Amino acid sequence: MPDHSPTAHDTTLCVEELRTALALHGIKLPSLRVDLPSFAGSYEPPAGLVALGNCNTATARALAAALRRTAGE
Repeated sequence: MPDHSPTAHDTTLCVEELRTALALHGIKLPSLRVDLPSFAGSYEPPAGLVALGNCNTATARALAAALRRTAGE
């Protein structure tokens, strides 16, 4: 059975897609990145975690508002 685990490259592309989508709403998560230690573990499902990072309350509220606006689409 082939291994369909995400690679570091797959996860990096995912992070860039998310960063771009957030930027469309004027949102920047300063610590958004690939969580490299997740590739060393034995997680189920397989590794390839995205670290969303920390943000201030203004950014969190902007993210929540963007999600609420687009939920109706």
